[in-house]
Amino acid sequence: MKTPRLAGQRAGIFPALLLCLSALPGPAMAEPRLAMPVDCTLGDTCFIQNYMDRDPGPGAQDFTCAGLSYDTHKGTDFALPTLSEMARGVTVRAAADGVVKGARDGMIDRRYTEAEDARIDGRDCGNGVVLLHADGWETQYCHLKQGSVQVRNGQMVRSGDALGQIGLSGRTQFPHLHISVRRDGAPVDPFTPDGDPGTCRGGDARTLWIDDIAYQPGGVVAAGFSVDVPSYDAIKAGTPNVSPLPGDAPAIVLWGYAFGGRRADVLQLTITGPEGRVFNTRQLIKKDQAQFFRAGGKRLKAPLPVGNYTGTITLIRNKQIVSQRQVTTRVD
Repeated sequence: MKTPRLAGQRAGIFPALLLCLSALPGPAMAEPRLAMPVDCTLGDTCFIQNYMDRDPGPGAQDFTCAGLSYDTHKGTDFALPTLSEMARGVTVRAAADGVVKGARDGMIDRRYTEAEDARIDGRDCGNGVVLLHADGWETQYCHLKQGSVQVRNGQMVRSGDALGQIGLSGRTQFPHLHISVRRDGAPVDPFTPDGDPGTCRGGDARTLWIDDIAYQPGGVVAAGFSVDVPSYDAIKAGTPNVSPLPGDAPAIVLWGYAFGGRRADVLQLTITGPEGRVFNTRQLIKKDQAQFFRAGGKRLKAPLPVGNYTGTITLIRNKQIVSQRQVTTRVD
């Protein structure tokens, strides 16, 4: 993620910013303590797709030396499972007290492709906000929804104040907040601020986060039933779940949408109905995948028994359960 300049990042604004910063608490702000920047529940309504890249070479490693990152990524990506959640509105909040150093709005929400380069024109962050904190610290919030930015240049904000909403603006292919932390212009990993630059381990267990943000190496983020295998676009949009299922459906299909897949992972899909197990499959993940979905089910020669049906999607790694999600539907 590049760090483009946002509107208001010019020399003339800094005297006003310094006056505002002088009104913030002194010693406590020497190093910002960061609150959760998104109104969501990690592991349920949102997830961390990418962490800061700690690999100095062409590869990518997160702070645990695992692969939830990509080359040169300089922030943390708090992602939503589908576009439906984005449309409903998920608030982005200031992670710490600060002053608005720059803000931009007005860019459309559209999934990035190479054809979008001319439109984006270096504004990779999309709609965003930069907050200046004391002692050279900054936080930057990217990919906000068009028309949602609520702050202006030079405005003082407190931790928890609304800045905007998660969107799909700029260089991104899924709805998320990209938050960067910097000191004197240099990126800082909020999960291991004492770690040596360019290494995926180092320092003590201290983080900049106020709350315990547990590391999740991958997970099932959405699931649903359908009468056929849905398209990937429909799953990412959040539209394919069918409930209740018609009694004369040609098939019953369970799908699961997950992130952080690793080669040799297994995604297990199980359907259980009022008369017991209806379907079960274990599907091998053959390569690392940032996001993926799998589906499976049973063609029906006779109507399904009336009642409730439960789908269980389990992500398994090295014979251990990484994540599990259940979804229910009914046949009337």
